[in-house]
Amino acid sequence: MANAQHDKYYVPHSSYWPIVGSVGLFVLVAGIANWLHEAVYGPYVTLFGAGILIYMTFNWFADVINESRSGYYNKQVDRSFRWGMGWFIFTEVMFFLAFFGALFYVRTFSIPWLGGDTYHGLTNLLLWPDFKAVWPLTHAPDLDQYPPIKSVIPAWDVPAINTLILLTSGATLTFAHWGLVSNSRRGLKLGMVVTVLLGLVFLYLQVHEYHTAYTKFGLTLGSGIYGSLFFLLTGFHGLHVSLGTLMLIVLTIRCFKGHFSPKSHFAFEAIAWYWHFVDVVWLFLFIFVYWL
Repeated sequence: MANAQHDKYYVPHSSYWPIVGSVGLFVLVAGIANWLHEAVYGPYVTLFGAGILIYMTFNWFADVINESRSGYYNKQVDRSFRWGMGWFIFTEVMFFLAFFGALFYVRTFSIPWLGGDTYHGLTNLLLWPDFKAVWPLTHAPDLDQYPPIKSVIPAWDVPAINTLILLTSGATLTFAHWGLVSNSRRGLKLGMVVTVLLGLVFLYLQVHEYHTAYTKFGLTLGSGIYGSLFFLLTGFHGLHVSLGTLMLIVLTIRCFKGHFSPKSHFAFEAIAWYWHFVDVVWLFLFIFVYWL
């Protein structure tokens, strides 16, 4: 193997993890497809595929960690990792932009058209004369298919608390980073533990919010365009927070094992980038989904 001090790019030995990941993805998608078609074995195949992916992810990352700690990586490999993480976050930005675009289209065009705006007045006059173009859309045009929502989640309740939690977690993660670069192991560990706890509290409050939406407000995935967009946007964000929290837990364990140094800690920086990205997305969610 190449030494980290050399200029040559480190190329690892052949690995079977990519093919394991491909098999896992295939099984996962096949399971989801059969689940949607109400096949009895659909959920089990889905769980099996997810298990393969989880197994592959932990072991592949373990190999990368071991290679890094063995001194095989040089500055060129570090740049490659940075570019890779940068492009990954860019794809995540595009992912959420698509859903925010759907929200913008519905609020700016579709709802006003159904309400009789511009040259689409006949749609309202002939199909749904009693429909009122307001947002949040608690009463869909076809009340037989989409029962009215009793209420929406108040912005200045759990969502505001979760906003404060995520912003605070970004600050504690920055504090942990400061502890790392200044070689303050105590500050590093404290910052990481508090960040993980804040992430877990955020997830708990979001689960509580979903339970309230379903049981008290009648807000579900099947309650019209507002319900579907609400759970689509906040649900995918919650999934990203879950993955980010899992990353932070692994990162915290590595910090307690002393894996990072002030000059070599890209894994820490990469996960910090991801977590700050999740924070920014939540700010947009709070403003455009809950508040405005």
